[in-house]
Amino acid sequence: MRTKALNRLLLMIILALVLCVSMTIGCGNGDESSGNEGAMNHDDTSLGSITEPEIMTTADGVQFVRTPDACFEDLTDFPYEARYVEIDGLLQGYVDEGSADADPILLLHGEPSWSYLYRKMIPVLVEGGHRVIAMDHIGMGRSDKPIDIEYYSYTGHISRLEKFIRYLDLEHITLYCQDWGSLIGLHVAGENPEWFDRIVVSDGTLPLVPYGFEPYPPVENPEEINTELVSPFSAIPPQQPPFYDEEGNRLIPGDPETSFADWMVYSMTAESFHPAEVVEALTYFEVPPEVEAAYDAPFPSRIYMAGPRVFPSLVNDLSGVNGKAWKGLTTYEKPFLTIWASNDPGNLGSKETQDNLIDNIPGAAGQPHVRLPEASHFIQEDQGAEVARRINEFIKANPR
Repeated sequence: MRTKALNRLLLMIILALVLCVSMTIGCGNGDESSGNEGAMNHDDTSLGSITEPEIMTTADGVQFVRTPDACFEDLTDFPYEARYVEIDGLLQGYVDEGSADADPILLLHGEPSWSYLYRKMIPVLVEGGHRVIAMDHIGMGRSDKPIDIEYYSYTGHISRLEKFIRYLDLEHITLYCQDWGSLIGLHVAGENPEWFDRIVVSDGTLPLVPYGFEPYPPVENPEEINTELVSPFSAIPPQQPPFYDEEGNRLIPGDPETSFADWMVYSMTAESFHPAEVVEALTYFEVPPEVEAAYDAPFPSRIYMAGPRVFPSLVNDLSGVNGKAWKGLTTYEKPFLTIWASNDPGNLGSKETQDNLIDNIPGAAGQPHVRLPEASHFIQEDQGAEVARRINEFIKANPR
């Protein structure tokens, strides 16, 4: 039987987790286990071959840092060349593989991951004959990282995605999105449906928050580093326990004493928070140390972490901004597919969230929607090849 402490932690995840974020470690080679121990290094001058980070400034006065290339050397199963476009004075990183003449598949990651999350999907999709583009949101992955948390906003991420699509002149897009990637991607798709021939979503949605309503209190003293907050992921076993029965009903009820506000505070201020602990906890299978190191690679110290730290707090930016986009989705008649994880404990992974999309988007009718076994929130990590195989079949069955 689980201990009382473990039960409580699991309950916290089920109720509170809509999205998650991270802290950071130095550029590692996988020898130090990032795991759930969360050993952080906040001294920017003690990162071995990495000197004190250079703070640069855009023409508009935005201060930012750029993760050294050394942090991305020899990443496990990720041989892809980094490409960049300049948007609002910042370099936005992306992977672009496959035939340039093929219609593109646009892969959007969430929080606190980056395009490395798609390393299992990219080769399968390329083999299927497609051009595959995996973009890193500003503040994440290989993209530049503004250091002021006030720079980041939900609408800012949306605007940059629109500019990215226009810059690359992408047409006839098949969108695949998950987690915050879905909140951003589905908004863009709902307002620009003509850009997208097909949409595939995993464990995500487009939330409707009434105008003027702030879902959670803002984090107080967001720049303080809290050394006392204990990682809520430390007691979760590498092999996830079951969160649902075969019908998709929760096995563990929610805990009314916890809220998403706790996650906002932890991600923003906790010294121990880092990406790998989130990915490890919210995958069905154990994540190897060298893969954990790759998820932490973009963030060699705290100064690089403003984007992931603030991402959960962007839930308060949702007030009144998604109505037009949701209306667009509810009239989207082109093919729309959901590929869900069967063991995602968060609200985004619930059957109700999946069914809400299926029931309200016309293009979802008659499509082979699925909940994949042995998969959790980061379904790309658990079942990436299978997700990609299903996307290939979906495109083949729904030609333009």
